[in-house]
Amino acid sequence: MHLSADEMIFWQYGLLKLNGTIVFTWTLMLVLALGSKLVTRKLSTGLERSRWQNLLEIVVSAIGRQIEDVGLRHSRKYLPFLGTLFLFIAAANLGTVIPGYEPPTGSLSTTAALALCVFVAVPLFGIADQGLRRYLKSYTEPTLLMLPFNIISELSRTLALAVRLFGNMMSGVMIIGILLTITPFVFPIVMTVLGLLTGMVQAYIFSILAAVYIAAATRTRKSGATGSETDPAPAPTP
Repeated sequence: MHLSADEMIFWQYGLLKLNGTIVFTWTLMLVLALGSKLVTRKLSTGLERSRWQNLLEIVVSAIGRQIEDVGLRHSRKYLPFLGTLFLFIAAANLGTVIPGYEPPTGSLSTTAALALCVFVAVPLFGIADQGLRRYLKSYTEPTLLMLPFNIISELSRTLALAVRLFGNMMSGVMIIGILLTITPFVFPIVMTVLGLLTGMVQAYIFSILAAVYIAAATRTRKSGATGSETDPAPAPTP
């Protein structure tokens, strides 16, 4: 049993390597894409719906409610990104029950890529919601002295996202690998089940933290200039 999918080399030519992380990541993305295509090809708006559609609506509705609970209005705007993050991490960890499969989230390169996606998405959503000038101005509030600290905060939380997910997933794989060598086969199975639960929790935490960062970037500040947008227009005098 490999502790990381990076150790599984399927093809190599000089410095170019096709390791397990790349293969399992792209395979997982293909499975998710084909699965979503199959589930959504015959959607119904009537009373009779398939079990897959009911399951899909439950998952989408639950993710949408969690996004709104974080403080993001118009959850449909952020659902594609945050929902994809959650489903990818959850599916990557659920696949550990397949023999020969190693979760790509057990590799630091995968978790770093996911964290970089959040790192890029946060300013994009912030700029789209507030505008470039207002978003950049938030780095200097309440004073210009906060600029380096805000920049360090952006970088450090991205690193924390990657290391946290990698550490939790890698530790679970390592514990199961050690138990397989010193204990009977039944006990590692129990640990694998607990690992699946841990993976779902990590997928939830990662997506919620991403939503919190986006909510912080898209927060609106009340000022006199925005009063006309929220206050109702006065009724015309006869």
